[in-house]
Amino acid sequence: MSNGAASQLNNDLVVDVQDFTFSYGGPDILKNLNLQVKRGERVLVVGGNGHGKTTLLRILAGKRKMSGHVRVFDRDAFVDAPAGVLYLGTDWAHNTHIRSDMSVDFFLSSMGSKRWPERTKELIDVLEVDLNWRLHQLSDGQLRRVQLTMGLLQPWELLLLDEVTMDLDILVRTELLKYLRNECETRGATIIYATHIFDGLGTWMTHTARMADGAILVKQDMKNFPEFEALKKYHQEHGLMDSPLMALCYNWLKEDKQRHDKKTKAPLEPDTGLPHSKWDELKDDMKQYGDKYYNYWNKE
Repeated sequence: MSNGAASQLNNDLVVDVQDFTFSYGGPDILKNLNLQVKRGERVLVVGGNGHGKTTLLRILAGKRKMSGHVRVFDRDAFVDAPAGVLYLGTDWAHNTHIRSDMSVDFFLSSMGSKRWPERTKELIDVLEVDLNWRLHQLSDGQLRRVQLTMGLLQPWELLLLDEVTMDLDILVRTELLKYLRNECETRGATIIYATHIFDGLGTWMTHTARMADGAILVKQDMKNFPEFEALKKYHQEHGLMDSPLMALCYNWLKEDKQRHDKKTKAPLEPDTGLPHSKWDELKDDMKQYGDKYYNYWNKE
């Protein structure tokens, strides 16, 4: 490969994670994880609760101290975090300062909305935000729309979304997805999106990344995905109204849960047929030591 071709390949690679393991001091949360994401891709991360999706996104955003091969725009994600990376998660709305008695107009202005007037206007229209709203009076859904408006004001190159659309109604969520898709297609921006809400995503993402037990099991290009095409065909032939994508993700999560349960399932007790518990250990201790320690009339 020529130097020019190699340089072009590196320029296209936005995220490069290789054999990465991470823990908070206890069991590993991420285990030998590998993930490569190219410029312009919209990657849907699918996985059950507690399998590492949020930890991965926060590490890519440079919010967790770590060591290992985690490169974003060919720079170390924590030590040399690049500009243009935006993480939006659910924790923002729980900040008590956000619930202050101030107008949305004042709040967005303090965040720099005047620097990007065209983007600000477009986002306000897409997310149906009223500049006269007062933050302390907003519902969770309205507050989420303000967060997204604020976060997306400045042009970004890599957007990391962690369940941040869960409070949006179907109309606003659909318009937001259209807006984000256009950002990728016109600016070459990249999105990694972790969610459990799959409505409207069947043709939106370019790739899925199946995550379980702290690792990416497979990253799949949606243009060449026989399993998904078979599900779509089945749904069409049987007149099913639910989402083929949801059916695919449901099957994945069910398989991952069954595999996880087999690894962690406690052995059955031969006399009761029930899973072995802490009581079984205590019961054995009582049989061995009960008379000695608790029968005060036993003089032997």
